[in-house]
Amino acid sequence: MKIVWYGQSCFKLLVKTNNGDKITIIIDPFSKDIGLTPPRGNVDIVIASHDHLDHNNIKSVSGEPFIIEGPGEYDIKKVFIRGVYSFHDDVKGEEKGINTISVIEAEDMKICHLGDLGQKELSDNQLEKIGEIDILMVPVGGNFTINGSEAVKIINQIEPNMVIPMHYKVPKLNIKLNPVEKFLEEIGADKQVMEELSIQKKDFTEEEMKVVVMKSLG
Repeated sequence: MKIVWYGQSCFKLLVKTNNGDKITIIIDPFSKDIGLTPPRGNVDIVIASHDHLDHNNIKSVSGEPFIIEGPGEYDIKKVFIRGVYSFHDDVKGEEKGINTISVIEAEDMKICHLGDLGQKELSDNQLEKIGEIDILMVPVGGNFTINGSEAVKIINQIEPNMVIPMHYKVPKLNIKLNPVEKFLEEIGADKQVMEELSIQKKDFTEEEMKVVVMKSLG
């Protein structure tokens, strides 16, 4: 599996199914109004965690993708995706509405994308639906989502093998967010930036959780 990050919460996943098909997944494509360049190209699956312009620019991609915009269970081209109901704030959605956590199963791995999670703690029911996770994509920039210290608490609940921070301040972004360094201080990790992550299930051999900071392509 190959993973690239465009900034905010937008990732592209390039996966292979058991029968050899290549599937392209885009998560949370954003509008160019936020100052970054949206992803382009043909896509098989698009996931939007919630209906805000920096997460739901589905028209930026081409092809005839299967679109997921809410909770539920989906089996698309041998890729299984579960959308888990959650909140964009810590007052049960009263301020910012709902958010969908996405769990993607592909290439014998489980990737969890938390979207714009605002809850400071996940419920037992949410944790059960999320399950054991290999790669966790977690917002850390605060203001609109959980911040760095709150993200660490969520990470400790899920206990993934790898963490990729997202939704933080990057060059050109015109939304006020905290830089990733605040999160790295909280979790005790160094900043080692990768442009692209190529990963297989067999790569998760160490007990210690890894933190991967990705370069924004947007």
